[in-house]
Amino acid sequence: MMWSQSDFDKAEKLFKAQKFDQAQLVFESILKTNPSDLKTIEYLGDIAGHRKSWDKAIGYYKKLKQLKPSEADYHFKYGGVLGMKAKDSNKFKALGMIDEVKASFEKAINLNPKHIESRWALIELYIQLPGIVGGSESKAIKYSNELLQLSPVDGYLSRGHIEEYFKRYNVAEQQYKKAILVGDSKTSYEKLANLYKNKMRDSEKAKAILETYNKKN
Repeated sequence: MMWSQSDFDKAEKLFKAQKFDQAQLVFESILKTNPSDLKTIEYLGDIAGHRKSWDKAIGYYKKLKQLKPSEADYHFKYGGVLGMKAKDSNKFKALGMIDEVKASFEKAINLNPKHIESRWALIELYIQLPGIVGGSESKAIKYSNELLQLSPVDGYLSRGHIEEYFKRYNVAEQQYKKAILVGDSKTSYEKLANLYKNKMRDSEKAKAILETYNKKN
């Protein structure tokens, strides 16, 4: 047991150092002796996902869901890689996956009502899908409103993202400014700066907002 634990620690350090090839080899050897070790399976799924080996990642996360169906993150990660596979597939094949992708994120929220990442994923899904196959701005806004209750910064950022996606740049600007007011996070400043530079074509405003952040930090 001590030997396997030291192997796991070694593999985890390699993973955190982004030495994924080496980490994978050690995790795979651990899995041979501990085929139901949740953290090992999760790390192997994460490595596969990082490499865009969607089928491999799907297999690992599916196993995690079977071993511990009550863990919200496993459903979220499964939905995430399934969504990425759908994105890389032809349209006909992708359509057959969309319902399962949505269901995975919704399941994560049911298991953990405070699951922020799944709401972000659903927002992205609903704004990018055409209406004919289930896209819905109103549903995206619903999840953005839920984020606002859980984390005001995420709420304003997600609403800004929705407004920016639909090219309502002035409204997006106001949402990003609200995110800065409530959270003062680097992400909020960057989102506003990117909006100014890339969408509103105002590089001076972009520069000014980043300078404001740098002065504060």
